Amino acid sequence: MNASTPKRSLAAGLVLAVMLLGGCGSKPRQPDWLVNADGAQDRFERAYLQGDDRVAATEFARFRRQVASTAQPGLVARAELTRCAVQVASLDFSPCTGFEPLRVDAPDTDRAYADFLAGTTAPEQAKLLPEAYRGIASGQGGAAALKGIKDPLQRVIAAGVLLRTEKADPEVLQVAVDTASAQGWRRSVMAWLGAQAMRAEKAGATEEAARLRRRMQLAADQK
Repeated sequence: MNASTPKRSLAAGLVLAVMLLGGCGSKPRQPDWLVNADGAQDRFERAYLQGDDRVAATEFARFRRQVASTAQPGLVARAELTRCAVQVASLDFSPCTGFEPLRVDAPDTDRAYADFLAGTTAPEQAKLLPEAYRGIASGQGGAAALKGIKDPLQRVIAAGVLLRTEKADPEVLQVAVDTASAQGWRRSVMAWLGAQAMRAEKAGATEEAARLRRRMQLAADQK
């Protein structure tokens, strides 16, 4: 559950939780739930972004079940934020309903991340976010800020937040399209191409809109 949530942070958070629970000592073996959760998270993210709903649903259920076995609400909250984050990366702005019942027991960093995904970050929350997102949350972000985000998933998530908050210019959309395309994330690239096509149509650029929709069809035909 990444510090933002995709992966690096979840794994880091889970490892830290294990260390705190187990205390000091010589290199303990990682518990099965942690290993299983890490693998399920990775498979879930890949399946969702590629548009494989069946596999994504199966792997998310496995992922959540593994972290829930710890009885730690904060870890389950991060699992839910992982799901919401990949949805934002694919321009699905549905409410993060799985997280809200857990908000009361979630740490401030995860509450801030949930608000970031929803596009409702308060100025004082920016410092609680992963460094990659702080500029975006503070209103200093744009295409240049996106290009500085090294992790592809974090980059597309940040672009999704910019679009959700109506701060995405054409260059932001292009960065998101290029990133999703390079990763082969079918669901995400189709969503971003669709956003570009809609803007082109509104601007009366019918040929450009048609070209973008042909690209979308190429991806759709591979399902």
